[in-house]
Amino acid sequence: MAHTFSLAFLTVGNISPIETIKIASRLGYTSVGLRMLPAAPTEAAYPLLTDKQLLKDTVSALEDYNIKVGDVEIVRLQDKTDVASFKPFIENAHALAAKHVLVAADDFDRNRLCDNFLQFCELAGTANLTADLEFMPWTAVKSIKEARAIIEKIKSPNAGILIDALHFDRSDSTLEDIENLPSSFLHYVQLCDGPIPYKHDDASLIAVARGARLMPGSGNIDLVSLVKAIPEDLPISLEVPNLDILEKQGPEACARLAIEGAKRVLDQAGRGWSLRE
Repeated sequence: MAHTFSLAFLTVGNISPIETIKIASRLGYTSVGLRMLPAAPTEAAYPLLTDKQLLKDTVSALEDYNIKVGDVEIVRLQDKTDVASFKPFIENAHALAAKHVLVAADDFDRNRLCDNFLQFCELAGTANLTADLEFMPWTAVKSIKEARAIIEKIKSPNAGILIDALHFDRSDSTLEDIENLPSSFLHYVQLCDGPIPYKHDDASLIAVARGARLMPGSGNIDLVSLVKAIPEDLPISLEVPNLDILEKQGPEACARLAIEGAKRVLDQAGRGWSLRE
């Protein structure tokens, strides 16, 4: 069994999905992650959500370059969320033949969050998508334990937990928490590295997460142990936003450094990996 690699949206910055696909193809990635909805309130929706010609051209590029869409992002469940409003997002995800939806939790009312997440899982299921809840230290779901409690409560067959190496390291989560998860809860994982020690306030955590991550193996997170704790065939999304490298060397260099670092980490962990041919 072998891990495959997906090129995450944030790693290459806000370039077109077609350029992302081309870069992924040149470097041996199997899939890409694409963004349609904003991660922050100050961001607008991304063109892929509303531009039908871009959607069509992206589908064609995926076929031409033999690249799949791993995940689409980002669904944020908030206190005033209307799950039905995500229908156009799901329709486009289906058109892209995506596999997973990245979900973040911003609603601190746990019962309402669970209700909305269940509804979203049902909506995602109509397009054969998984809904993967990413825990982050500054959100309403801060750890593997909290995410697992929600998954076990809603009992949706397509619900999952998304482990991001940076958030895992910064959260109250352990390797044992990962090893004890049912394999059905994990559909993919995000890999990057980060500095230790680090500032613990939310603003600093967010700043690193969105623009100052380190390439796999170049920081202080114990990625080898993390990789050993996940299933051997789990797809790996390389989410390594680093604005300094992006500005100085460009998006393709970021994608190349990310996959080269990830391969070295997997080799150290004794894990197999494969590239798109």
